[in-house]
Amino acid sequence: MNGIKQYSTIEVKTMDQASLESRALIRTASALNAVKENWETKRGDLPEALEKNRKLWTIIASAMQEEDCPQPKEVRTNIMNLALFVFKKTMEVLANPNPNGLGILININMNIAKGLTEHAEASEGTQPEAPSEL
Repeated sequence: MNGIKQYSTIEVKTMDQASLESRALIRTASALNAVKENWETKRGDLPEALEKNRKLWTIIASAMQEEDCPQPKEVRTNIMNLALFVFKKTMEVLANPNPNGLGILININMNIAKGLTEHAEASEGTQPEAPSEL
């Protein structure tokens, strides 16, 4: 088990920012989906799953407000609006627990993660290739 944990730690340290963010979004979406798909047995995990998602979106929203944020103003504004929607939806689900209310939060996380992954892959594709040997 120690070897797996060590490998995972090394893997995370070598990931670029977009990949890390994508991975975090996928993990929180997976936690929410586990509750949604197993509502009868996992309903008690709802507050913790929502809290992890809220914390992640708080970090994302905070990053958009940083002076050195590399994102264009329009992108930052859109992400902030999305974060506000996530916070509002989270409160609604907490007030009226329902597995169907989790779908939109799961979809948002997965779509943003997909976009980050595609962006990271596109960035890798633009890197110059090493010259091939003749």
